[in-house]
Amino acid sequence: MAAIRWTKDSILGFINSHIVDYPTPVNLNYFWSFGSTAGICLVIQILTGVFLAMHYTPHVDLAFYSVEHIMRDVNNGWLIRYMHANGASMFFIVVYSHIFRGLYYGSFIHPREWLWASGVVIFLLMMATAFMGYVLPWGQMSFWGATVITNLFSAIPVVGGSIVEWLWGGFSVSNATLNRFFSLHYLLPFLIAGLTIVHLSLLHKTGSNNPLGINKNIEAISFYPYFYVKDLLAFFLLLAMFSFFVFYYPNALGHSDNYIEANALVTPAHIVPEWYFLPFYAILRSIPDKLGGVVAMVLAILVLLLLPLTNMSKLRSGAFRPLYSFSYWFLVSIFLILGWVGQKPVESPFIEIGMGSTVLYFSFLLFLIPLIAVVEMNLLKKSQQ
Repeated sequence: MAAIRWTKDSILGFINSHIVDYPTPVNLNYFWSFGSTAGICLVIQILTGVFLAMHYTPHVDLAFYSVEHIMRDVNNGWLIRYMHANGASMFFIVVYSHIFRGLYYGSFIHPREWLWASGVVIFLLMMATAFMGYVLPWGQMSFWGATVITNLFSAIPVVGGSIVEWLWGGFSVSNATLNRFFSLHYLLPFLIAGLTIVHLSLLHKTGSNNPLGINKNIEAISFYPYFYVKDLLAFFLLLAMFSFFVFYYPNALGHSDNYIEANALVTPAHIVPEWYFLPFYAILRSIPDKLGGVVAMVLAILVLLLLPLTNMSKLRSGAFRPLYSFSYWFLVSIFLILGWVGQKPVESPFIEIGMGSTVLYFSFLLFLIPLIAVVEMNLLKKSQQ
C-alpha cells in the first residue's frame, strides 16, 4: 500500500509541479500558445491516423481504392480522412508560427540552445512523416512526388544510387516503396511524441522565454488557471479554423491530381509537393546543379541549428531591437515569396526570383543576424558614453 501511495503521490506531484503550479513568466502573450496547440495537433494526427490505418491497404493495386473505400463506405470515414489530411496543414501552420515566434523573441539564445535544437529535430521528423503520408493515397501527385523526391538522393556521390534503390526496394517506386513508407509513416509520429516530451523537459529545465527577454524568475505565476485559459482560447480558435477547412473546403489545401490513380506512364504537367514544403522545394529548384540543390534544401533547415552560435546580441527580444525586427519581417516576406515560387513552373522570371530569394534567406540567417548584433552593440556602447 505504501508503494502504491508513493507512486500515486509522485505522479500527482509531477503533474502539479509541471502543469498546474509550473512557474510561468507573468507577461506571456498569446503567441506562447502555439506550443500547446501543436501538441493538440499531434494528438489529432495520431488518433485519426490509427483509425485510418485500420482500413488502409498498403498495396499499389489497392491503396487508391482503399482510400475511396474509407471516404465512401466506412462510417464517418470521410470525416476522419479529412481531419487527418487537413490536420497536417493545421499542424504545420502552428509549427511555422511557433518557429517564427521563437526567431522574433530570441528563443534560440542561451540558455535555450538545446531546446531550440530539439525543436528543429522534431520539425525535420515532421517533414519526413508528412512526405511519406502524402505518398500513401497513391494518386498521381503521390506517385510522382515520391519518384522525384526520392530520386534526389541519387545526387549523393558514390552511394547515392544504392540509397535510392534501398528506399525504393527495387529499381523504381513500387509496392515495396509504398509498404516502407506506410510503416515509417505509422512509426514516426510516436517518435515525434517521444521527442516532444524531451522538448518539454528541456523547456521546464531552462524555463519559458518571454516577450521582454528578461529573467523568468523576476515575476512568475502558476500556469493554471491563468495560461490554461489562454491556451484554451487558442485551442478554440484553432478548432474553428480546422472545422472551416474540414467541413467547407476540405480539398482546398490539397492537389486535384491526387484524385487520379497513380500511373507510371502519365507524368503530370506540373509536379508540386504539399504547400508546407514549397519554400524548401523552391530552394531546391533555384540551384542549377542537382547535388547543390539537394544540399541547399537540407541546409535551409539545418541552418536553424547554427542560430545559437551565430547570434552575438546580448538583447534577446526583437521588441527592443528595431534593426533586427525590421530584418525579421524581411525574412518572413522572403519565406512567403519562396513558397509562392515553389508552386510556379520552372521558367523565367520564377527561376530568377527563386535564386534571389534563396540567397537572401541564407544571407539573413548566416550573416545578417551576427552583423545586426555587432551594429546594435556598438550603438549601445555609444549611447552609454
